Amino acid sequence: MSSTRELFGGAITVNLPTALLDASELRQVPDTQEVFLSPDSGVSIIFEVLERVSATDPVEAAKFHFDSLAHDNSATNKTVLDVNPTSQHQGDTPAPIILRGTQSVPKFNAVEPDEVQILLALYRIESKNVDFVMTMNVPTKTTDGGAATPTELAAATQVFNAAAPSLKIVDFGLLA
Repeated sequence: MSSTRELFGGAITVNLPTALLDASELRQVPDTQEVFLSPDSGVSIIFEVLERVSATDPVEAAKFHFDSLAHDNSATNKTVLDVNPTSQHQGDTPAPIILRGTQSVPKFNAVEPDEVQILLALYRIESKNVDFVMTMNVPTKTTDGGAATPTELAAATQVFNAAAPSLKIVDFGLLA
């Protein structure tokens, strides 16, 4: 079951499953992020307010954010599977650019890196010089047994595909 979740004090809304846990209730989360965790798997969804990157082509901007995430994750390998600009938007909220990719991410002292499916939605807010990014991380191969099954990957993808077009920026003042 999904419900409308308020992000950043209600400045942004998005439809997410009610079972997702707000990570800020468990640990410190940066002010520029909202993080939700699956209680049953290693799946996470991160919403982040970022400075707009200089790339003017939306596809290249999405790839830039994917590459930046790979760098932050210390990924040993990264692959963009596809990038698709969409035309679905909510009022003044820009239509997202959707990127799907994979990253090999080393975890702790594990010999083999985890394989993580990355689903990324980029909302470019030109008037505020902001890129708003929603990222879903779905571990598909892990050393600790926390990998999503094909059924769980399909369910996570369905959640992402429903959340991305539902995201609505209610108060652009947050992005000033």
